[in-house]
Amino acid sequence: MTAADPLPPIVLIHGLWMTPRSWEHWVERYRARGHEVLAPSWPGLEGEVEALRADPTPLTEQSITKIVDHYDGIIRGLDSAPIIIGHSFGGTFTQLLLDRGLGRAGVGVDSSTVKGVLSLPLSTLRSAGHVLANPLNRGKAVPFSEKHFRYAFGNTITEEQSREAWDRYSVPAAARVLFEGAAGNLVPNSPIKVDLKKNDRPPLLLIAGGKDHVVPAKVTRENVKRYGKSEAIVAYKEFPDRSHFTAGEPGWEAVADYALDWALDPKP
Repeated sequence: MTAADPLPPIVLIHGLWMTPRSWEHWVERYRARGHEVLAPSWPGLEGEVEALRADPTPLTEQSITKIVDHYDGIIRGLDSAPIIIGHSFGGTFTQLLLDRGLGRAGVGVDSSTVKGVLSLPLSTLRSAGHVLANPLNRGKAVPFSEKHFRYAFGNTITEEQSREAWDRYSVPAAARVLFEGAAGNLVPNSPIKVDLKKNDRPPLLLIAGGKDHVVPAKVTRENVKRYGKSEAIVAYKEFPDRSHFTAGEPGWEAVADYALDWALDPKP
């Protein structure tokens, strides 16, 4: 884009165990750069963290297709194509939205995967195992304890910082979403299926954290590799010392700036 072009809007999509509050710093930073920034919740999760902890019923009503359709409607209602940035499962939703031809560019930050990615490290299982171990959890809102948060999100910050982050940002898991993602390679019409060979997909950047326990960098690298037969732009960037909480842990500014700078001028 040139200096004369209007700045594109930005749509931020949060992930599992989080709400739009997790983007609060990024919203301020991107608005300060002159962008219109939207950080909508998953459908029905408009309440604050504290309200969702007190009554997690809206989390039990989520599904991947319902969530992606929700963001599809928001994006189609904008005056111009936005940059779409998603964290964790929000990164998967970003890939699905790009597959629908939406957005001018997309960025997945510590993105969970799409159908076809086979890597399943032990750290990923440990991060979500308390939910997936019990099939009866499907359709429930499963609590995310401070201990689980410490391992999955807070492994690169102090124990006190992790406790504060858990208290401010974390909500129970929308277990159906997690189960649907985990079964993505087992069902033909998986809700996380994309056309990996599609040539006219908007540019995609996948950002990994080198110390991410939930989506280790090698998983993100495989996700990028799966797009190898497509002529569309797909890029990879790794921040070696960052965890799955990269949108909020100290130094988040470098990740936020890299994501936006790339999206404004995508390169392989």
